[in-house]
Amino acid sequence: MPVPVPHRRTAVLPHQAGPVDAGCAETVRAAAAGMPAHGGCHGASRAPQGAPHAPATSAPLPRDLPEAELPRPPADRRLPAERTAARPSPGHAPAGGNGTVASATPQDPAADHAAFVEPAPQPPAQGLTLLLIGEDPNSHVPEMWDWAGRKVRVRTARNLTEAGRLLTDDVDCILLDLTPAEPAGREDREEAGTGDELAALRAVLRMAPAQAVLVLTCETDAERAADAVRVGAQDYLFRDELDGKVLSRAVRYAVARKRADFAQRQLTESRLRAQENARLERGLLPTPLLDGSELRFAACYRPGRSRALLGGDFYDTVRTSDGTVHAMIGDVCGHGPDEAALGVELRIAWRALTFAGLYGDELLATLQKVLENERADDEIFATLCTVDISEDGHRAGVCLAGHPAPLLARAGQRPELLPYEFGGPALGLLPEARWERRQIELGAAWSLMMYTDGLIEGRIGEGTQRLGQEGMTELVTRQMAGGLQGEELLEASVREVRALNGGELTDDVAVLLLDRR
Repeated sequence: MPVPVPHRRTAVLPHQAGPVDAGCAETVRAAAAGMPAHGGCHGASRAPQGAPHAPATSAPLPRDLPEAELPRPPADRRLPAERTAARPSPGHAPAGGNGTVASATPQDPAADHAAFVEPAPQPPAQGLTLLLIGEDPNSHVPEMWDWAGRKVRVRTARNLTEAGRLLTDDVDCILLDLTPAEPAGREDREEAGTGDELAALRAVLRMAPAQAVLVLTCETDAERAADAVRVGAQDYLFRDELDGKVLSRAVRYAVARKRADFAQRQLTESRLRAQENARLERGLLPTPLLDGSELRFAACYRPGRSRALLGGDFYDTVRTSDGTVHAMIGDVCGHGPDEAALGVELRIAWRALTFAGLYGDELLATLQKVLENERADDEIFATLCTVDISEDGHRAGVCLAGHPAPLLARAGQRPELLPYEFGGPALGLLPEARWERRQIELGAAWSLMMYTDGLIEGRIGEGTQRLGQEGMTELVTRQMAGGLQGEELLEASVREVRALNGGELTDDVAVLLLDRR
């Protein structure tokens, strides 16, 4: 079976234009570069006889011609090749009667397509939303525009019931059309018992506390309009002077003022709440009761929580009627407000039990019962260190409940940690735990520093090494050798620990210092 051979087809372009000699090529290149042509195109580039001629030059447009009057090309959606086929080939305007082309502008298909094809319509951006409340739902509202030039969307409601249904979170402003006031004066209306003439406005303010409110009234009712602003409206408008520009400006101003007032109110409430929390937390910090004692007391407290004054660490110092000075420091596991509240409860319980005459194992066992009943979770525990110093200041009884041992510096001796082996478990871990009370000889002159683990768990540099009790001992020894004592010693020690850590410590820090000189 013979295979059919397709016939060769010749594509005939509707118009072929191009330079055929050097002169025409130079002309085209010069026109593309925006330069005047120095030669003409001859031969094949000439238009056939009778073809329409394009003018050689165009008169310049005036500079002040509005943009709307500028000549524009027709909105032709056809492809460039189709438009080329439809329009006649460019003619050759006579220049001095020789029939040469004065200028030529090649057509760029990409630019031609971009110029004539209309872009796809974009959805309009959402602007402000205005809710109009008035008896006449067909009342004319002029067009309004927000700060970005977007059109303000308008909703209309005939009464407060409809307004309640249309009031959503995207409503930015409410325009309340007040009914015309009665002819009688205000005194006559009050005597007649007509009621609150701004009742509708008060209802709107209660219904929409977060939206800006404008009132619309007559020019003859300016007094009531001023009363509306005193009640809570952002501004008032007169019907006779209402137009799009005035209303747009009033809406924008009202929304901006409402937002500013709301932000200022939130800032004020935040400051007042912070001040109240600060007063509360300062009131929960202990006041040492050492009247009649020759011991000197100093303390340093740094909560780990950001912008907090009270953490899970707690301490206290009191002197009982027999002359014994009792000191305590503890740490509730965790860093939140619940842990801080539990620490305060344990401190208050310790003070009450101490004044009741309890100490040592009996005191710690009772505190464990308090912890077990007050904690929010069975896994919460607390470490504790208690010290009772005799009236003469030469001896002390120490109890440790899972807490780091105190640091003792006797006169003329290097500071050293008290033994920890006699300590017992933390409060809240073992129901039937016991805590041994160890007797310690202090001497005539000494300094006893009690602290929480936040002071020794800071890092040293960028590695994972912790400061530890040995590092803290060396640090405090160096500070004492420099002549620091009391609060200056504690503050300098905490600053150095923070510097070694490379920033703020993540755990609560409490340090207590008792001196006898």
